[in-house]
Amino acid sequence: MRTKRAGLTLGAGLAALLWASGTHAQTTTQGTPPAVEPEAVIEAAEPPPPPAPPPTFSDQVLAGKPILEVRFRYEGVDQANLRDRASAYTVRTRLGWETGEFHGLKGLIEFEDVRQVGPEHYAVNVPGATTPPLNGADKARYPIVNDPDVTEVNRAQVTWTPGAALQVTAGRQRIVLDDQRFVGGVAWRQDEQTFDGVRADFALGRVKGTYAYLTHVNRILGELRDWDSDSHLLNVTWSPAEALRLQGFVYALDFANSPINSSITKGAKASGKTWLGLYQVAYGATFARQSDYHGNTPSYDLDYLAGEVAGTFDIYTARLAYEQLEGDGTRGFTTPLGTVHAFNGWSDSWVSPGGNKSFADGLQDLNVGLNVKPRFKKTYFFNSDLLVRYHDFDDQRTGADLGHEWEVQLTAAITPKLTLLLKYADFQRETTVPAGTLAPPASRTKAWFSLEYKL
Repeated sequence: MRTKRAGLTLGAGLAALLWASGTHAQTTTQGTPPAVEPEAVIEAAEPPPPPAPPPTFSDQVLAGKPILEVRFRYEGVDQANLRDRASAYTVRTRLGWETGEFHGLKGLIEFEDVRQVGPEHYAVNVPGATTPPLNGADKARYPIVNDPDVTEVNRAQVTWTPGAALQVTAGRQRIVLDDQRFVGGVAWRQDEQTFDGVRADFALGRVKGTYAYLTHVNRILGELRDWDSDSHLLNVTWSPAEALRLQGFVYALDFANSPINSSITKGAKASGKTWLGLYQVAYGATFARQSDYHGNTPSYDLDYLAGEVAGTFDIYTARLAYEQLEGDGTRGFTTPLGTVHAFNGWSDSWVSPGGNKSFADGLQDLNVGLNVKPRFKKTYFFNSDLLVRYHDFDDQRTGADLGHEWEVQLTAAITPKLTLLLKYADFQRETTVPAGTLAPPASRTKAWFSLEYKL
């Protein structure tokens, strides 16, 4: 009985304990609210910075780049028919500014000054002129070195480039077409040749071209010998492949104050280059016909022929070239706007009426040259280039031998901005020529040394 009572008491106790535990658990669950995820804090995003204002005109002017060039040069000339030797020490300085681009427009202004820095033992004159030298009659005993003292605006231009297919340049500018045989800057002389006018360069696929209208030619002899111009230049090139480049050109030149140099020249040129194994071969062939223009001279028609082939292997390039400028005994084929120093010999011996580098009887020039780019490098002597060339000159009209010329040139960089040049030319004429052949110019030698700095 006691055992039964103890069992009931134990059972009742366990039941009470289980009920109490359930009630406590229920109270705890109901009394403690469920955990709540904290709401994400949304930070207000900072507004983007305002766009930079477009550059102003003055900003782009200041964003341009300076132009600074200085070239010191010595030129010595010994000419057989003159008693004294010419020695010219001159310095050319160019200073200017080219702006940044503003709505497709860019501006450029450049001043040029040429000064002698030693005795004036040389003549300045139009080649072939019978008048006294421009720098004084007492200089007639010296050979010509055409680097007169001058200070002028060399370039002042505005260029508009609306897209890749067109660029228009207006003002005083440099114009260099192809190899400069017909139109160039005559950069060899200290006073550069520039042009006043409007020029358009255009491109359409593989076709590129240049048209220019010229109102004034700023020549190398200073402002008193400039030409007033009403001239047109057109040069169009089609390049279907590296091995073939076809070019057509028309240069209609009309100079009111130099009618003898007025003419119209129409021509075509084919050129290209290709690889034959380890050798690169380049070629060129040109034909042009020159005639009187706008009644400035008596009627005439003269032809020009040129051909060349060059081969390059490693650091060596050999070149064989032939050039023929027809003459009629009174005048020869001329290139009044060309960089003529680069053609028919560096001695610049040949001359025809009007001061052109040509020959009234016509000139045939067969020349061969070798160019070497040595690998030799030192801290202050690198990128050197050596050129040796030989010319044989014949009379185009009669076929007579007129003379020959040797020339050699060495250039090298002293620093990335300073260049050294040494150059020599030796022209020797034939002492006698057959009857009916015009006498060739006098024998002469020329030597040059220059240092040129470009910023």
